[in-house]
Amino acid sequence: MMYIRQRKETKPIEVSEDFPSPKEDVKLEKKLPSGCASGRFWKILSSAVGGTVALCIGLLTSVYLATLHENDLWFSNIKEVEREISFRTECGLYYSYYKQMLQAPTLLQGFHGLIYDNKTESMRTINLLQRMNIYQEVFLSVLYRVLPIQKYLEPVYFYIYTLFGLQAVYVTALYITSWLLSGTWLSGLLAALWYVTNRMDTTRVEFTIPLRENWALPFFAIQIAAITYFLRPNLQPLSERLTLLAIFVSTFLFSLTWQFNQFMMLLQALVLFILDSLDMLPAMKATWLYGIQISCLLLVCTLQFFNAMILGSLLISFNLSVLIVRKLQKNLKTGPFLTRIWKLLLHLLLVFCLTLFLNNIIKKVLNLKSDEHIFKFLKAKFGFGATRDFDANLYLCEEAFGLLPLNTFQRLSETLLFYAYMFVLVITVVTASVVAFHNLSDSTSLKSMDQTRKRAVDLKPEAAYNLIHTILFGVLALSTMRMKYLWTSHMCVFASFGLCSSEVWELLLRLVHLCNPKRIWVLRYLVPVLTLLYLCYKSWPGVMDELSELKEFYDPDTVELMTWINSNTPRKAVFAGSMQLLAGVKLCTGRTLTNHPHYEDKSLRERTQAVYQIYAKRSPEEVHALLRSFGTDFVILEDSICYERRHHRGCRLRDLLDVANGHEMDGPGESDPDLRPADHPRFCEEIKRNLPSYAAHFTRVFQNKTFHVYKLSRNK
Repeated sequence: MMYIRQRKETKPIEVSEDFPSPKEDVKLEKKLPSGCASGRFWKILSSAVGGTVALCIGLLTSVYLATLHENDLWFSNIKEVEREISFRTECGLYYSYYKQMLQAPTLLQGFHGLIYDNKTESMRTINLLQRMNIYQEVFLSVLYRVLPIQKYLEPVYFYIYTLFGLQAVYVTALYITSWLLSGTWLSGLLAALWYVTNRMDTTRVEFTIPLRENWALPFFAIQIAAITYFLRPNLQPLSERLTLLAIFVSTFLFSLTWQFNQFMMLLQALVLFILDSLDMLPAMKATWLYGIQISCLLLVCTLQFFNAMILGSLLISFNLSVLIVRKLQKNLKTGPFLTRIWKLLLHLLLVFCLTLFLNNIIKKVLNLKSDEHIFKFLKAKFGFGATRDFDANLYLCEEAFGLLPLNTFQRLSETLLFYAYMFVLVITVVTASVVAFHNLSDSTSLKSMDQTRKRAVDLKPEAAYNLIHTILFGVLALSTMRMKYLWTSHMCVFASFGLCSSEVWELLLRLVHLCNPKRIWVLRYLVPVLTLLYLCYKSWPGVMDELSELKEFYDPDTVELMTWINSNTPRKAVFAGSMQLLAGVKLCTGRTLTNHPHYEDKSLRERTQAVYQIYAKRSPEEVHALLRSFGTDFVILEDSICYERRHHRGCRLRDLLDVANGHEMDGPGESDPDLRPADHPRFCEEIKRNLPSYAAHFTRVFQNKTFHVYKLSRNK
């Protein structure tokens, strides 16, 4: 087990409605150039100050997170094997390919080793660039070899500093998005501070550095900022083209660095679909964004050697369906209210049916089953029938894939973020509902309404986009805790935008009949400033405590295991065990694995379930035959899994295996009536008795308090 232990605006000019006299006209002409020049100067100065603050807050966040990582692990002082062990589970697997590229004699041999890899899955040669999103590791390894920094910076530091540097980009992008929405950089500063003060719920980069989402989310934030600017009305053609380029590049990088990109972008496509259907977004801009999503996925598919999982994604099927149905329903946005409602329902039904049809056709043609475990998990999670499927239950029983805990909202409320977010959300939802009703009504009486009243219920396209975005990603986070980092970071943006938005305060003051420009201006700046002061007062002592608390990485059992493997086993030995541990074995020792944590492959999932029979009630002959079918030389058993108490009965790994095998579960409690008692005792427990039937196939060669390593006999 691994432990962390203590270390020893300016005002508008009012012009009279009467025609000015020649003298007054001359005076006005003399004053205007000076006023315009002064306004332009202050605008440039404000932008310069805001940009400087954005860069500074981004860099400070990066340094802060890097310091926390150092303080938690004493990373600069621990041994190389301990550094590598600190990259837990799949993080270690991804980092191992960066290490593999650096250890290759030449770049060409490094690429060849990734394309024709036979060490990640025993008795099988796979293309890692096709299977996994590891182009970032390839790029960093090439960069490290090319740049003259080897004498000054260790490879591991080049890697982690890049990730912490991306956090600076992430925070800066959140800052800019909030600034674009509200029109003041004060909003961006508030968003960035909220992100930092709610660090526990907005990021986990300091302890899961190589995780794919830590690479992808900064580019996702850039994409959201670019989309927010793109949706502004009356953009100059050059600005529009440059913004589209920024959206394309950021979407491409986001897609390239995370295997779950298609599901996140599907939610984005749903945002565009909702807004386009309600006439709250220019249809042409929505079409551009649909096209960019499809083209980026196809480009990534090409770079990943035509990865079938990308071609079979719901996103491509959905976007194509939307574009096809829109062509068929050309009069979708005409007619009275009830007619438009019926047209929208028909539109929704056509898009939904065509999406499922296209997706099924593509998957059948490609014989695609890589992502079926995700849909099995979703089906079971949302109550569409219980399942005994091992893969689905493996996800269902993990806390990270459960519902968002209620104490999350308690923590977010301590910094006022949740209160501010709900305040802004309620106002903008009401506004969006009124605007959508006006758009769907399409009647002359509503169109000729008083202009002042019409402005009171106006919602800009960029604000509407971010509203639906935060709602859909909020639903995702509430249903799956692991996805909360996509929502909470945008929550910071949306809440700060609302507190600094003149439109939000104007609408609120209109409702209580207290609206005037001075009150709007005062509230727009006073409330954010008071919030910033409260955040500094509330969070500063905690930040100082965090920075002064010094801890140390401590996992002697795993270090002992990795050292023994390096010293006492052949370089070509094949190891079996839990997915999480084997990722560390791959990184620290370079030995061949039977299975690993990158779960997006059907044959790998089947292999993992077969290897995990070491924790089921199976005979030694059956287990030996299964392990030898994958070429296994050594198997590692973990007491923390064999005698697991972290999960409740029914969610322990051994329970999942028992149910999948049709066996009754251990311990007090009822089992399903169709489950039967097993014919054999639990393998991981019984093997330790060293009975002749077990000793004939397995010989213990290493043991400590946590791990037991057995060598498999070669006899059939």
